[in-house]
Amino acid sequence: MLFVCVHNAGRSQMAAALLDHHAKGRVHVRSAGSDPADQINPAVVAAMAEWGIDLGKEFPKPLTDEVVEAADAVVTMGCGDACPIYPGKRYLDWELDDPAGKPVEQVRAIRGEIDRRVQALLAELVPA
Repeated sequence: MLFVCVHNAGRSQMAAALLDHHAKGRVHVRSAGSDPADQINPAVVAAMAEWGIDLGKEFPKPLTDEVVEAADAVVTMGCGDACPIYPGKRYLDWELDDPAGKPVEQVRAIRGEIDRRVQALLAELVPA
């Protein structure tokens, strides 16, 4: 599973960490950005830490053809035309607020919506 947003500093990082957390090793998860930032959004790091998920060792990663080709499914989050489309891949586009520049109080709501979607996706990927 690949999660992609523009900077790989917020939404895609949260989605990847939440899916990895809930899947407990049953799904291989990656994230990337079409224009990676220098660091993960500190409000995102703080919001995830509240749930016991440490993003301290993570960093924004570039979106490459190889990363997309290795994924069975790709979830895009606001990267528009910068996300390459490959035949035979499953694509989902999640419209979510961008946490950039938002305080942790607003990032919590975005985290909650991503978590809801991630858990629904996990139920599809790995039925109980």
